[in-house]
Amino acid sequence: MSTFRFKALEDVLERQPKEVEFPSDRASEYYATNVFTQEVMREYLPSEAYKSVMASIIEGTKLDRKMASQVASSMKDWALTKGASHYTHWFQPLTGATAEKHDSFFSPISGGRAIEKFDGDNLIQQEPDASSFPNGGIRNTFEARGYTAWDPTSPAFVIGKTLCIPTIFIAYTGEALDYKMPLLKALHVIDDVATEVCQYFDKNITKVNASLGWEQEYFLIDKALYNARPDIMMTGRALVGHNPAKGQQLDDHYFGSIPGRAEAFMKEYEIEALKLGIPVTTRHNEVAPNQFECAPMFEETNLANDHNLLLMDLLEKTARKHDFRVLLHEKPYGSLNGSGKHNNWSLSTSTGVNLLAPGKNPKTNLKFLTFFINTIKAIYDNADVLRASIASAGNDHRLGANEAPPAIISVFIGSQLTELLNRIEKNVKAGKMTPEDKTELKLSIGKIPQILLDNTDRNRTSPFAFTGNKFEFRAVGSAANCANAMTTLNVIVAKQLKEFKKSVDNRIGKGMKKDEAILQELQKLIKESKDIRFEGNGYGEEWVKEAKKRGLSNLKDTPRALKVMVQKDTKKLFGELGVFSEIELDARYEIELENYILKLQIESRTLGDIAQNHIIPTAIRYQNILIENIKGMSDIFGKNATKLAATQHQLLKEISEHINGIKDESEKMLDERKKANKMTDSEKKSEAYCDKVKPYFEKVKYHSDKLELLIDDELWPLPKLRELLFTR
Repeated sequence: MSTFRFKALEDVLERQPKEVEFPSDRASEYYATNVFTQEVMREYLPSEAYKSVMASIIEGTKLDRKMASQVASSMKDWALTKGASHYTHWFQPLTGATAEKHDSFFSPISGGRAIEKFDGDNLIQQEPDASSFPNGGIRNTFEARGYTAWDPTSPAFVIGKTLCIPTIFIAYTGEALDYKMPLLKALHVIDDVATEVCQYFDKNITKVNASLGWEQEYFLIDKALYNARPDIMMTGRALVGHNPAKGQQLDDHYFGSIPGRAEAFMKEYEIEALKLGIPVTTRHNEVAPNQFECAPMFEETNLANDHNLLLMDLLEKTARKHDFRVLLHEKPYGSLNGSGKHNNWSLSTSTGVNLLAPGKNPKTNLKFLTFFINTIKAIYDNADVLRASIASAGNDHRLGANEAPPAIISVFIGSQLTELLNRIEKNVKAGKMTPEDKTELKLSIGKIPQILLDNTDRNRTSPFAFTGNKFEFRAVGSAANCANAMTTLNVIVAKQLKEFKKSVDNRIGKGMKKDEAILQELQKLIKESKDIRFEGNGYGEEWVKEAKKRGLSNLKDTPRALKVMVQKDTKKLFGELGVFSEIELDARYEIELENYILKLQIESRTLGDIAQNHIIPTAIRYQNILIENIKGMSDIFGKNATKLAATQHQLLKEISEHINGIKDESEKMLDERKKANKMTDSEKKSEAYCDKVKPYFEKVKYHSDKLELLIDDELWPLPKLRELLFTR
């Protein structure tokens, strides 16, 4: 066995679960202790400053510099009690990760003394260099000015010795260079429009919040095995490796007993997450070996998204302490289920009502149907825009892989709700409704809670499924920033609600009663959006054919999916609602394409290196052993050696064929990569990487995997998939 591989496996076998010390027996006693919560603000801030901050959070009013200085001083005083020595503006650049630049509270003063200082200017705005972050041509590299600005709606927190202040990140010219600012704009738009629609049903509703509950899937791998696999280190996934005899086919890992080391790791990151106010409540084994999931309670979308990014960071940091590495790639192992990040989305009102949860009477259920049906129509009209929001090199491996939702966007609502919508579609008359019509509809609508209570069917193959009181967007990738999908979803629903209100008001203006106007508009939307609803098997080839017949798109790869971002209708959609300008959309399109190209470039180069430096030399070494064996047999058995060494001769031939196969396919891959790299047009370049370079990944892998089966196990240089998945 290769020394490096043997040592890695030896290290793993010696691991024991680490002891985890709980701060208290009750999580409630340390929950949010590292967060500058409203309760902490009330304690540390003067009354006037506290009221100003709360007005800024709730109503969006501007905080003046005097109040900002009081908030900054109080925030610093609190952070010092937590042992903080530095502060940072914590933001979300378009890299997909978070970013921070730490500055010290320490400030020298006269007389050779020093104080801890943090004022309002430091809190509200900073100017990090940040010139190397993706900007899509919005600014030149030598124009380094970019600004971070405090987001008071997401509370500050302390990690280690640093006070972290959630911020937006914008260019000198005002364009968004991050994920947070567009999300905040989208949440503001959905609030305004949804509140107006709610006024049809309840005048007491003054605000609507979009909520998010994410489910984070991930793989664990021992750090020694991780370090022995250059492909996983460089790309987050195994580019080579023969499928083990046992994978996930027995379903024995799913919801099984959590392994000791993994459970110790989970306990520690949960403690740290709870201290940061992340309400994690769920942990379990996922389908694939060494795959797991965690999930929190629902929160307001902006805060939930911040918390997801924080948790992803915590997973990485805590894993290292437990001699693990976390794999957040959507498809670390080709033969196993990949990882997603289901985004459970709903809308709730200032009166505490979930707009996607049925009520106790026909009136509240008409409100439910209004938001339910408008959401479906929004998905129908903007399916390609929604698909673009989840496009990535990693997610391309997962979508449509018979384990995750297909790349075709559809909506699942269940057979009984389908039957109800069909009934509404038929019973609502174009003219004035008869008393019988009204009675029948009221009875049907009034029964919605009972319908949902008995409706236990759930389609796991649907990318967008209604699950009782929320929609579950299941196609979001595990490594993604939720903000991208949530910005798009809230924008398209806001646009649809805006059009809905305009149409209903128009009907009312022509003398129609409000309920009839709403029902007739809903009937129209049901008819128009019918094709997006699908209750069957999303994995089947029949659905691909049926979807095509319905006129639904099947954007299988990222370069094609992203094109919708710069289409005229998309620019109009985001521009009219004030979420993205044309410049910002063009920039993001360029950034997403560049990211896709670079990831495939890295994978191609890594695969070539492994083939040339690991696989081929090992195969030749084994060939030499076989040759020596054949020579020895010839010396002993003479003419009979050829027959007796037939297996060795066959092995030599097969190994040579696969060595040549790897060499040929690697060189072709290199040639295509060189051609692609010469292209200056990002769109053409991304398609070249997708269509010309990427197909060679599987061809090189095929020959490598065959060699893995032929070559002596003691010589194989890389930890095998059976070892990566089952060595704990």
